Amino acid sequence: MSGAQAAPAGLLRRYAAWSLDMAVPGLAVLLACAAHLRGGIVRIAAAFDAVVQAMARSMLDLLLQGGSPLALARQWLSDPDQHALVRSLSQAIGDTLLPPLLAWGVLALLWFAAWEASPCQATPGKRALGLRTCAVDGARIGIARAAGRHLAGILSWLTLNIGHLLAATPPHYQALHDRIAGTHVRQPGGRAALPAWAKAWLAAQCVATLAVAIWLFVATQAAMQRALDALLL
Repeated sequence: MSGAQAAPAGLLRRYAAWSLDMAVPGLAVLLACAAHLRGGIVRIAAAFDAVVQAMARSMLDLLLQGGSPLALARQWLSDPDQHALVRSLSQAIGDTLLPPLLAWGVLALLWFAAWEASPCQATPGKRALGLRTCAVDGARIGIARAAGRHLAGILSWLTLNIGHLLAATPPHYQALHDRIAGTHVRQPGGRAALPAWAKAWLAAQCVATLAVAIWLFVATQAAMQRALDALLL
């Protein structure tokens, strides 16, 4: 794969390929951890209801006393019982999500490293979008460098995605983790427009994110209404 024949991969194309590949180990972890997640969601819901009920109780008490919103906020921040309930909620969230996320990360590392060090030089997601991962000189990378590349990707996330955005900047068009690993993501044959199915995949992710946000808002509103109804009855 010569530099004259291969253009730097576009950022949106890279993300579409990455998200396709992350879905594979993600689905495997979701199926393996289904029972754990179901139990954890029940714990989170119960802990969240407890926090909301305590907040509603404080709100009602303060309103009856003619207190201000600022006084209410100070009471929440200084109430040790409220702090304990919030810690319980945080622990429930951590206990539920951390093990699956760690498993997902390990499987993803194995998935990406094995495929990118293979003769294909690309994961299935990258291959579907015509991308290849290679050394700076275009050579195939080994398993150690492929794994190191994805471990270095943690830094790109920790920089609030600034590390990923470097892939859109000339002259090298390398993300932070590619610069660390000495690799490139290339598109043999030159850049081309995203195919319609890839655009649909990206649109589906936007719709799913919006749906989750709406669901969380509605669930929060419902929890607050349940808490107020219980106090007023």
